[in-house]
Amino acid sequence: MRAESLDFLKTLCNTPSPSGYEERAAQVYRDYTKGFADEVRTDQHGNVYAILNPQAEQKIMLAGHMDEIGFQVHYIDDKGFIYFRGIGGHDTMVPVGNRVFIHGITKVHGVIGRKPIHLLENGEKDKRPDLSDMYIDIGATSKEEVLKYISIGDCVTYQWEFQHLLGDRAAARGFDNRVGTFAVAEALRHLKESGRLHSEVGVYAVATVQEEIGLRGARTAAGTIGAQSGIAVDVDFAIDHPGLSQTKYGATDVGKGPSICRGANINPIVFQMIKSAGDEESIPYQVAAEPGGTGTDANAMQIAGSGMATGLVGIPLRYMHTPCELLSLTDVEQCGSLMAGYCAKVTPTTDFTPRILGNKNEWLKNFQFLSHFCRHKTSIFDMIELGNHNVDHTCIHNRSAIYSSRPDDVSCS
Repeated sequence: MRAESLDFLKTLCNTPSPSGYEERAAQVYRDYTKGFADEVRTDQHGNVYAILNPQAEQKIMLAGHMDEIGFQVHYIDDKGFIYFRGIGGHDTMVPVGNRVFIHGITKVHGVIGRKPIHLLENGEKDKRPDLSDMYIDIGATSKEEVLKYISIGDCVTYQWEFQHLLGDRAAARGFDNRVGTFAVAEALRHLKESGRLHSEVGVYAVATVQEEIGLRGARTAAGTIGAQSGIAVDVDFAIDHPGLSQTKYGATDVGKGPSICRGANINPIVFQMIKSAGDEESIPYQVAAEPGGTGTDANAMQIAGSGMATGLVGIPLRYMHTPCELLSLTDVEQCGSLMAGYCAKVTPTTDFTPRILGNKNEWLKNFQFLSHFCRHKTSIFDMIELGNHNVDHTCIHNRSAIYSSRPDDVSCS
């Protein structure tokens, strides 16, 4: 990964941005993308759009949410202990004993505490703790002292930051989904520098807000753009470590390339085009199956307005929604390249209507046979009965099926 890109990723990951508090990450995104985007703007919801060819009618939306899970201060008692609620989904086994930053007037250090294990009463040891059982201790001795630095509603994040591990592996809090924000920015940069994007195709690389609390930013951004197609990028569950069954969850491994999702949330044409981009550019990928909704920005994008042809790519991640999420930096880099490859394949006339796409040569063979059959008004069954060896019996299809499966670049006239 080039040095400037890695610095951007590290800065994103180390910048606090819980859902509803994304302003700092938004500024990091604007500062980076203004160097190559034709236009950068921010809407009233907080989504940031970095755009190439903003005048184009054919539009592609690339979405990577920049919010992370975190906490919010909601009560301070007379002794100075700070009570909080979760922003996004938390495993309540994780917070106890962690150091945190409270982002108030200044960045305040604290620790999350609860009753020590020695003093837990009958049944408490076997019970998963609630966040309401915990509090943040900043060393204050009174409520008044706390209020000099902290206000009700301030956000809280873990103190963990970006860290290199062995090889190309790295750990951080909030890789979910600052790596998605990073990937859409990198896809835009690749397109700008390579010149491969059609001049009449616009790409909107959007750092969306509030995904962790209901896909909210993607919903407003998709409505604003009105794109014909789009790709959401998010982290994906790596099913390659102890305790997980591939027979139950499928096979997705860290270090084997980004995942490409297939299922009801995914437009089949977009899926095939992403796959083709990977094949043509020798980018490794893994196909992931999801029969229903995906719980990502792709959900909101697909049903925005009259509908968007949507794809979803994932970056395999271990230990999701913990302070030490782990991934492969190579997978992250390849994800941006894969999305750029997709965008480069889109033209002003690309049709995303779901249909069966057959092999071009096979379709032509079938069409030529059908034309011969229609001209001579000869029954298919008569031809088979007569033993016409020029007929490829495996290619005799229903006429409507042949027409519905024709490639875009084959004329029926």
